[in-house]
Amino acid sequence: MRIDSTPGDVVAVFIDEKLSFFARVESILPDVKKGWYIFSFLVLATSPRLVTWILESSQIDGEEFSMGGTPIRIERLPEPGSAPEDLFVVDPELPDGLPEELSKGPAEEVTPPAPSKAQIIAFPPIKGDK
Repeated sequence: MRIDSTPGDVVAVFIDEKLSFFARVESILPDVKKGWYIFSFLVLATSPRLVTWILESSQIDGEEFSMGGTPIRIERLPEPGSAPEDLFVVDPELPDGLPEELSKGPAEEVTPPAPSKAQIIAFPPIKGDK
């Protein structure tokens, strides 16, 4: 069976039907068990972590599975800049095809907030930093 995801793809991982985290696919290698793959991905978070699961190709491609009774689903995200053409609908009658509210020129001028009396606080260096 063909796997749609490839190393370098970004995926969204849903746990209990809620978006849990994004990850970058690092590798997809055949497992010793036929039809299963060693799926390694880097969790994209403030503390990146390499995770490896052994999955079937259909699970890598979005079929729901469970771990310890918890439903999990992996969804490959589209390439950057590859939004579907029908996502943005423009009116050809308007200048440059822009929606009417964007083609009227600049909006009213926004006044910046008044200067505050905020202070910059310097933190002491962390032990071990030079």
